[in-house]
Amino acid sequence: MRSEQGQAASAPWAQARAEFPALRDRVFLDAACVSIMPARAERAVCELAAELARPTRRDATEHHLWMDRQRAAAPPQVARLLGIPVERVALVESTTHGLNIAAQSIPWRRGDEVLLCDLEFLQVAIPFVKLAERAGLRPVFLRHRGGRVEAAEFAAALTPRTRAVVVSSTQWSSGYRIDLPLLADACRSAGAWLVVDAIQQAGAVPVETEGVDFLIAGGHKWLNAPMGTGFMALSERVLNELEPASWGYLNTEPPAGGWGEYFTTPGITPDRRYDFVSSAQRFEIGGTANYPGAVCLAKSLEVVNELGIDRAAERVWQLGERLQAGLRRLDVRLETPFDREHRAGIIAFHCGSRERDSACVRHLAGRDICVAQRYTAQAGGVRVSVHYFNDEDDIDRLLDATAGFLRQS
Repeated sequence: MRSEQGQAASAPWAQARAEFPALRDRVFLDAACVSIMPARAERAVCELAAELARPTRRDATEHHLWMDRQRAAAPPQVARLLGIPVERVALVESTTHGLNIAAQSIPWRRGDEVLLCDLEFLQVAIPFVKLAERAGLRPVFLRHRGGRVEAAEFAAALTPRTRAVVVSSTQWSSGYRIDLPLLADACRSAGAWLVVDAIQQAGAVPVETEGVDFLIAGGHKWLNAPMGTGFMALSERVLNELEPASWGYLNTEPPAGGWGEYFTTPGITPDRRYDFVSSAQRFEIGGTANYPGAVCLAKSLEVVNELGIDRAAERVWQLGERLQAGLRRLDVRLETPFDREHRAGIIAFHCGSRERDSACVRHLAGRDICVAQRYTAQAGGVRVSVHYFNDEDDIDRLLDATAGFLRQS
């Protein structure tokens, strides 16, 4: 029988786990692909859908304003997660959306270089490769060693032509987490913009924001929200020096009396001066965005914010260490040997070949254990995502099933 102290220690994790009904019939270790949504987010989107189907407001204008208020719950939750002012938070439709905002907002000059590495998910590179074709930008890719490209290597590669550094805070196939403060200091000294894809870290362990100009994360992975939503945190430098490449009316300063009053004023005309907000909101889509996604994002972030991201990270790291220790006892190659200072929730291992990795993933799936298989630049293998809603039994079931696969293969 567990001691009272042990029961008390497990209480917050049992409560957090209870928020995710999908865990009742499977071992879910694949948040790095598409995560599962907590019950409170499901309830929130169902309530929103009911209101959309049968509006209870007196007219459609009031109905629209009510929806705006529901969406507005998300940015404060993002700000709380990151520990930054809400004025620096923008909502985006995806990481892709945010990366394109960054690529199109930075003032490029012909001959500029953008520094990346060969571990990146292809979408991180695409906007900047396309700019190379159109604007004379030169992408420079650093080559990884053992699934890692360190911040010091980026710093050493900076030149007077480097206009921006674009990097994932945690790499999607190897699980390597870069030293963001060190990289940010190097970029600041060189005058380069720093664009960070944090989708494989935000929501699992803290993300350092100081010195990062564009910090972007889609919601459907470690944030446990649906596809089609996410956030972008902008530096004061971006807010003071850059302008978005597209504009929307919901990014303007709200009219006196609100939009309901504005739309019923006979003398309004589009032939006027437009004043846009100075906050990160001016970089948003500026029109009718993904309201259901934002509602779910707010509720999903409530779960981790109630736990505290530092406490959630400690859980992720401890479970990850349990998994690493177990994998070291098996006949596999640990692709994520990194200590917690260079790791978030991804831990990958390799069974010897692509075909054996595939067979292992199928073997695990047959036992209701959800993982994935991912590679880039020869790094990766069977990718396991350890989140705060997992527990020791999840890790042990994965290890036992993997050992069984290795015995029979």
